[in-house]
Amino acid sequence: MKKKIAAILISMLCIASVLTGCAVQQAGRGQTQTTSGTIGADATTRETATQQAAETDGQSELFTDRDLSAAYDEETYTVELTGTGAASASEKVSVSGSDVTITGAGTFILTGSLSDGSILVDADKEDKVQLVLSGVHISSADYAAVYVKQADKVFVTLADGTENTLSNGGAYTQRDDNDVDAVIFSKDDLTFNGTGTLTISASAGHGIVGKDDVKFAGGSYTVTAAEHAIRANDLIAVAAGMLSLQAGEDGLHAENSEDETRGNIRILDGEITVRCKDDAVHANTLLQIDGGNLDLKGAEGLEGTYVRINAGDIFISASDDGINAGRKSSAYVPTVEINGGEVTIVMGEGDTDGVDSNGNLIITGGTIDVTANSSFDYDGTAEYTGGVVIVNGKEVTSIPNQMMGGGKGRP
Repeated sequence: MKKKIAAILISMLCIASVLTGCAVQQAGRGQTQTTSGTIGADATTRETATQQAAETDGQSELFTDRDLSAAYDEETYTVELTGTGAASASEKVSVSGSDVTITGAGTFILTGSLSDGSILVDADKEDKVQLVLSGVHISSADYAAVYVKQADKVFVTLADGTENTLSNGGAYTQRDDNDVDAVIFSKDDLTFNGTGTLTISASAGHGIVGKDDVKFAGGSYTVTAAEHAIRANDLIAVAAGMLSLQAGEDGLHAENSEDETRGNIRILDGEITVRCKDDAVHANTLLQIDGGNLDLKGAEGLEGTYVRINAGDIFISASDDGINAGRKSSAYVPTVEINGGEVTIVMGEGDTDGVDSNGNLIITGGTIDVTANSSFDYDGTAEYTGGVVIVNGKEVTSIPNQMMGGGKGRP
């Protein structure tokens, strides 16, 4: 009888805790109680946000078999770059001075160099084009080294054992209605794969810009850019490869001003190193990490409306917020969710936060080790149901909220 009464009392207390805004959670090391804040009358439930964040889960939904393969499956054409021009027997390749235009579907193996020229892809909307870089060196004084004006999709494959370089000289003189502002600029989907290396240098503008998706499925990339190293409108996805990024702004940046459900970043695996002046990884909407090794240094480490970490080895050194969930998109409630992985955050002195959520904070697993004046700062609810949390060298059993101890992050 006593057990039944106790169970009833516990149920009543749980209902009361929901009604009063208090949450009692089972912590990884015992019981902990946290007090909810308010996230505004327009906020959706945490369950809805979590469901939305998981909508595109899995490599198979993000990458096609051809994305992941560096094989040359289609008809192959050779394009020999000769310094000031190019030579090719294909009718799908035209050459004007040092500018090379590809006008149809197929696989094009590029070799040699252009001292001041560009590769232009201007094919039909249904055409898939594969550019195999096999020891290619292209510099363009005032334009993109590679410009995808139109295609269904373009694959940039780094041939095994080859070193390739692309660069811009510091200016972009526009040639059509598109605002080309990157060493590689694409109006359509872009996938990078292969096993070679590619070095990109943008003394002006960005390293890589994709107006749709930009995906990495293999290869080694070193990108140095005056602005963003890699920018996409819809999605940046990394399944494999090594990315070493130095940027005057963000390392990885995804933003779509016309569709707030887009502007996402998904990291499934790979080695990513970022040194930048702003955000190391910035997604306006969803930023989800399912694996990989990330070494990030910037004003902020991870930035998004919904930041979700399921796995991975992540080191962040930041001078503003280590991880920040801000209201950049109306698609989600601002949330930081950590379900696994090893996350180490080392913050600079001053008005800084290790983890700053303008909404909710959820920790269900993994290890998060924060060294900061203000370790956690959240405006909504905090849920701690598993994992290990270490603050300034000491393991804790509840999540502190230092709302007045650090910067509030950017809205």
